[in-house]
Amino acid sequence: MKKNDKRENLLFLAFAAALIAMFGSLYFSEIRQYEPCELCWYQRIVMYPFVVLLGIATVKKDYGIAFYTMILSAVGGMISLYHYGLQKVAFLADTAPACGRIPCTGQYINWLGFISIPFLALIAFIIVFVCSFLVWKQTKEEK
Repeated sequence: MKKNDKRENLLFLAFAAALIAMFGSLYFSEIRQYEPCELCWYQRIVMYPFVVLLGIATVKKDYGIAFYTMILSAVGGMISLYHYGLQKVAFLADTAPACGRIPCTGQYINWLGFISIPFLALIAFIIVFVCSFLVWKQTKEEK
C-alpha cells in the first residue's frame, strides 16, 4: 500500500468519525429530545465543521488540512475531557460553575457506568486527532 493510499484512508476515517459524531449528537438532541448544555454546544462548534472540511479534503486529497484539524481536534478534545470530568469526578462536579439552563454535570446516558455523551465526543476527537497527526507526519516526511 502506498503512502498516498494510507493518508487518503486516514482522512476518510477522520471524516467518518466526525460524521458519526455529528449525526449522533443530532440524534440525541433532535430525536431523543436531550437538550445540549453549554459545553455540548462548544464541542459541536468544533466537531461539525470537520464534516465539511475533512469531506472536501478527502475528495480533493488535500493532506495539508491535517495540521489544522489536528489542532482543532485537540481543542475539542480538551473541552470534552473537561466536560467528562465534570460528570465523573466528584471534586469537579461539586465546584462546577453554572452553565446555562442545562447543567453540564447532568448525564443523559451512562452506558456501562462510564460512557456518556462527552465521552463519545472525546473518542471522536481522539480519532480525528490521531488520523490528522498521522497524515501530517507522513506528509511532512515526504517533503
